[in-house]
Amino acid sequence: MVPSFDVLDRLSRALGLEDSSAREVRDLLVAVEAAADAGQAPDEDGIAGAVLDSAVRSARLVRSFQCVVLPAMLQSAEYARHVFQSAPNSTPEAVGRAVAARVERQSGLYEPGRESVFVLTEAVLRTWPGSPALMLAQLDRLLAVESLSSVRLGLIPWRRAVPVLPRHGFTVCDQQAVVVEGFAGEQLVADPVEVAAYEETFDRFERAAIFGGEVRELLLRVMREFRDLGDNAAP
Repeated sequence: MVPSFDVLDRLSRALGLEDSSAREVRDLLVAVEAAADAGQAPDEDGIAGAVLDSAVRSARLVRSFQCVVLPAMLQSAEYARHVFQSAPNSTPEAVGRAVAARVERQSGLYEPGRESVFVLTEAVLRTWPGSPALMLAQLDRLLAVESLSSVRLGLIPWRRAVPVLPRHGFTVCDQQAVVVEGFAGEQLVADPVEVAAYEETFDRFERAAIFGGEVRELLLRVMREFRDLGDNAAP
């Protein structure tokens, strides 16, 4: 059995490993997981997701920045279905399993002792699949999630310049690992220097974002625009 990152970290602390040794063991776990996943069929995120699930599930603080696609933790089932259907060689059975796994992962938003911070560009709200009705349901979910005490949802409006030109989305799990998202799938970064660099970048995006009432006002405005789209598309 391969331990999760949370179990590995607790074992390292219990054994009193030095930081350098603990990093070596963590890097070894990344390598073992990658080797075990080699040659397997893609699952919910386009690659075998054991490493990614372990990193997200064991984190007490999850910070996610996205510039095109909604964070996995915030996607409705129908939105997620479109995400997985766009993956190469997807099948209805694989898509169904992937959607179920993604929705199940979202239960972490409601667990006591966990905190989630999401920062999105306004482009995420306006890059949409499916239909206006799908996006209205998705935006309604964002309004509901934004009200949770364990969640901070920030948006960078298009009228505000971004502090760094975003090239891809990423999710920081505690201060230990980063899930980097790209066209080819997702990668786990565990090097402490790289993780610190992503943390600093996330902080810059977070400082540029609006929160609270301003976010709700923007979401409601975008919802009105999608309603108009739906009305205009009706026969």
